[in-house]
Amino acid sequence: MKTACLAAALALLAVALVPQASARKETARRVAANKREDPATGVRLARLLGEIQGHRDETWRWEQVMQRPRTVYAASAEAVRSVAYRQWVVNLWRQRAAQAKVKALNPPHKPQWLCIHHYEGSWTDPHAPYYGGLQMDLEFQQTYGAALLRAKGTAEHWSPLEQMWVAERAYRTRGFWPWPNTARYCGLL
Repeated sequence: MKTACLAAALALLAVALVPQASARKETARRVAANKREDPATGVRLARLLGEIQGHRDETWRWEQVMQRPRTVYAASAEAVRSVAYRQWVVNLWRQRAAQAKVKALNPPHKPQWLCIHHYEGSWTDPHAPYYGGLQMDLEFQQTYGAALLRAKGTAEHWSPLEQMWVAERAYRTRGFWPWPNTARYCGLL
C-alpha cells in the first residue's frame, strides 16, 4: 500500500512538472528566436550606432570650442536593439550637433572681436608677449583658456573661433577692457 501511494504521488508530481518544463522550454525558444535577428538588421543597427557616435562627437567638439560642458550621453542606444529607437537617437544627436555648430560659429560678440582683431595681430602671430589675433598674453590665456593652452600651446595655435570664445569668456567679467586702445577704435569703450 505504501509503495502504491508513493508511486501515485510520484506520478502526480511528474504530470505537474511536465507542463512547467515545456513552458520554460517554449519561453527559452522564443527568447532565442528574438535574439536571432536578420543579418541585415544587425548591420543597420551597427551603422546607426556609428552615426550616433559621429554626431555625438561633433556635438562635443563644438561644445569644447565654446568651453561648455559636454552634453550627457546615456548610451541607451547600445543596449536597445531597435532600429526605430536608434534612428530616433541618431536624429536627436544630429539636431544637437547642428545647434552646437550654429552657436559655436557665432560667438555673441563676433563682429566686435573681428573689429578688435583688425587692429591687433595676425591670428597666427607667435611674437611674445602677446599671441594670436586678439593679442593675448600668457596670463590671459592661462586664466581664460587654460585647456587650450595645455592642449595646443599659445594662442597662435588656436583657431580664430577658439580665440574669440576665450575672449568671450574674459568679456563676461572684464568687458572689452583687456583691449583698451583697439576697443576704443571700434567704439566699444
